[in-house]
Amino acid sequence: MVGQRIKAVRRQRGLSQAQLAHPELSDSYVSLIESGKRTPTPAVLELLAEKLDCSLTYLINGVTAEQMQEIERALSYAQLAMENGEVAEARTRYAELLADGGLAGLPQLWQDAEYGLALATEACGDLDEAIALLDRLCENDAATMSPERRIAAAVALSRCHREQGDLARAVHVPEQILGGPVRPAWTDGLVRLGGQLLAAYVSRGDLLRARQFSAELLAAAETLGSPLSLTLAHWGAAIVAVESGQADEAVAHVERAMAIQSEYSDPRRLARLRGDYAQVMLTVRPMQAEAWCDVLLKVESELAESSANPMDKMRCAMNLARVELLLARPEQATERMRFVCDLLDGMPQAMRAEARLLYGEALAELGMREQASQELMAGEECLEQAPVTRYTAHAWLTAARVLERIDEKDRSIDAYKRALACVGL
Repeated sequence: MVGQRIKAVRRQRGLSQAQLAHPELSDSYVSLIESGKRTPTPAVLELLAEKLDCSLTYLINGVTAEQMQEIERALSYAQLAMENGEVAEARTRYAELLADGGLAGLPQLWQDAEYGLALATEACGDLDEAIALLDRLCENDAATMSPERRIAAAVALSRCHREQGDLARAVHVPEQILGGPVRPAWTDGLVRLGGQLLAAYVSRGDLLRARQFSAELLAAAETLGSPLSLTLAHWGAAIVAVESGQADEAVAHVERAMAIQSEYSDPRRLARLRGDYAQVMLTVRPMQAEAWCDVLLKVESELAESSANPMDKMRCAMNLARVELLLARPEQATERMRFVCDLLDGMPQAMRAEARLLYGEALAELGMREQASQELMAGEECLEQAPVTRYTAHAWLTAARVLERIDEKDRSIDAYKRALACVGL
């Protein structure tokens, strides 16, 4: 293609091969380049671009410098939309970039757009399409993909499979990279991938393997010494400890992760982690609900100021609703959940189920049994379509307890049975 472009521009300029070659090159060498039988060196390409009075970018990639600036600008806008939580707009921008053909000769930028489209599609809740995009990226671009991009794609693919409930694939994807006879040298990217593998182990209830692998991740992070790796490893260890019933251990790890992030993280990432921190602490230290309420109110303000992803804002509102219930303030919890449920369209089934059940619980606390029953039914319908995981079992258990509270005994018994079935009992 480079040779064809050189030939096309040479003819547009009205030059012969000999005129283009003289005096630095031979006309036979130019002929070989144009026919694709020789690959010009970077120095020769620069020389030919100067002689032809065209951009080096055009000879290499088939786009002019102006077109390259436009493509880079469009990619920046798509990335900015994604960072600002405007995931639908980001998805549209990435798709338009890939559709117009301008990236055809730019493999690195093409991969950036494909990867960005996959992440935006996942954020929009379309997990099937996100998985298809990531599979295609890994298969078609494997030869030109950098190790860093390969790991990042594997992280996203494992996460999508886990959210979809395909835990076998969620484990298989990272184990292909991490589970060989010889473990690759740890990097920040591989620790992030290890965090996804750890989450998949926890989701399928393999807590023994999770604890063993968590210890390995912590050791790797300590060796690397980077803030990112240490935060990820301690956060993963905290989740494993929560699921294993080790409250004090969970608190130690989550506070260590928070301390590291507070020193090194950007405000939005820190706000998101602080919200997750409060959620963990609500689980292991519910008696301190008032303190976690103050933390979550600060997180809510920080997320609003940082144009965070709508899903992050919704999770914060749900955690605040849980705090209100713990503090015997069901009216405030109901108001927060009404706001959340108005935004559920397009969200993943698991999140929709969680929100409906929490709203039903708040309504039940207010004595609004009929409305609570309706919300619980909506939550159950979402659960029936959600993947069967450890977290689905927790959700069915929540539904069973609230149904029991509003005297829906038959539905409560059925929900208890479904919770047991989710964990193989």
